[in-house]
Amino acid sequence: MPYIFIVILASYLLGNIYVFTRGLQAIAHAPLWLRSIYIVVFWACVLLIVVMMLIRNSRAIAPNIGHILFLFGSGWLVFMLYMVIGLAITDLIRVFNHSFHYGFITALILTVGVLIYGYWNYQHPVKQVIDIDINKLSTGCDGLKIVAISDLHLGLGTDRALLRRTIAGINAEKPDIILIGGDLIDNSIVPVIKLEMWRELNELQAPQGIFMALGNHDYISGIDKSIAFIREKTNICLLRDSVATLPCGLQIMGRDDRSHKRLPAEDLQLLVDASKPLIIIDHQPVNLDEAERIGVDLQFSGHTHHGQVIPISWLTDKLFELSYGYQKRGVTHYYVSSGIAIWGPPFRIGTNSEYVVFRIFQKKH
Repeated sequence: MPYIFIVILASYLLGNIYVFTRGLQAIAHAPLWLRSIYIVVFWACVLLIVVMMLIRNSRAIAPNIGHILFLFGSGWLVFMLYMVIGLAITDLIRVFNHSFHYGFITALILTVGVLIYGYWNYQHPVKQVIDIDINKLSTGCDGLKIVAISDLHLGLGTDRALLRRTIAGINAEKPDIILIGGDLIDNSIVPVIKLEMWRELNELQAPQGIFMALGNHDYISGIDKSIAFIREKTNICLLRDSVATLPCGLQIMGRDDRSHKRLPAEDLQLLVDASKPLIIIDHQPVNLDEAERIGVDLQFSGHTHHGQVIPISWLTDKLFELSYGYQKRGVTHYYVSSGIAIWGPPFRIGTNSEYVVFRIFQKKH
């Protein structure tokens, strides 16, 4: 892990140095005061994400100011990624066309255009509808409508305005059940409490219950405070390697996140009735065969964000056996969501923010 961190940090610094140098070359003939402003602003943006991570638990910073600084600081990561790609392409063009002298401005215009699209796309989640046939449904469960979301990342990234729109969209579906696939909190519980976000969360409407499993960011935020917030302030039923059974017999299990020591798959079988349908919420889509071994009918996961932006999404496709979407193995249905919100940079490029509507039916023989 330290080596991965070093590689990421070195890549970030080298990318910034490359873009900074090319930008300075582009304004080489500008007045000294303009070049000085460029230098100060550029490196302030480079350091902003580090500053925001260091002060994320501070109660002194106003949440609205923190939200703006966080979006700019984290957004710089994707800005740099696309600027490096854009400059590399324009530098390659210049190798074959020495008269081309507009590489920096071309890369900048293209990058800003892509980021504007990415921000708009992030703000407009899509709905995925998946029909699930289960062999063990009782009459009372046939036709259930479940809305599933993951990775809300409440805090400096996902503010109250976006949360309100998200909840309005979920309630408009009139679900029987709501599933939350982890990472409800982002990096700190402080802005969530300060902005009283439980008020919006308690507007969620599902007559048969709202069920949640923990994610790694719920641990990063301080697990004791995260759990206290969920259980004391909201109507969400938090499941930690535990099972809730609905009146119709449908069992919903929430797995604890892999950030914490959790029950082995073999012990989970002791918690459930194999004759009744079982849905599992498991934040990280790892070791998917565990669900098949214990007879799970539907597993819902998140965590990957499907990379959020190309080309990171190509990397998540390599890291996870299922990084996004629907798959069926045997009797087990799997769905890995790209998430309703974002971690860090407020962009969706080549991926979508989404919520999932599962329609549960009795399997026809």
